[in-house]
Amino acid sequence: MKLTVVFLVALTGEIFAQARSYDTLPNVPEHYLKRYELFKKEPIIKNRVIMLGNSITENGDWKKLLADTTAINRGISGDVTFGVINRIKDITDRQPAKVFILIGINDLSRNTPDEIIIENIFSIVAKIHGRSPKTKIYVQSILPTNETFKNLDKKFVGKAEHILTINTQLKKYASKIHFTYLDLHSYFSDAEGRMNAIYSIDGLHLNQKGYSHWAEFIKKEKYL
Repeated sequence: MKLTVVFLVALTGEIFAQARSYDTLPNVPEHYLKRYELFKKEPIIKNRVIMLGNSITENGDWKKLLADTTAINRGISGDVTFGVINRIKDITDRQPAKVFILIGINDLSRNTPDEIIIENIFSIVAKIHGRSPKTKIYVQSILPTNETFKNLDKKFVGKAEHILTINTQLKKYASKIHFTYLDLHSYFSDAEGRMNAIYSIDGLHLNQKGYSHWAEFIKKEKYL
């Protein structure tokens, strides 16, 4: 895979143009639309920590997990990278002190090419940098899955190599795109590289022990 900063920058305008109409397209989940509308109605409070992503983020009680009553949860179940780009103004208007991003697994469930997912994540970073230059950006690796769980949705089966490919590129370009890469994948993996079963309810989503493990990682590495 050959990705260059110049190539990504050239694509940024096209990606944003596609994403701007995301919430007007057919088949956008109702949960996305309702939750995004709630976000836009919340008062603008700046200089907070924002957790940004999909259901894995949404399901976390971040105020409690991070021991920060001002932490903002911007997870939306089922969200994809285009969905995050579409709602990025809600993030940048708040001029957050820090943003922790975890996104991409639902894109893979829709068979979105790895290259597009990577480009979109870089575009999310670029958009935040452009509108909120003082924000510290942390891009978290896509978590591993565990196909030994019988209740793992079939949409997420066979994605392990794609996850590794995307995470490798996120790590490789972190310094060039100006974000801090957090390797949650290794932190949650068992000896076979799968999601450690003690942290998950279905081989994808986290249980309470998993969320505590995640928060512990952020605190231990002093990212807060």
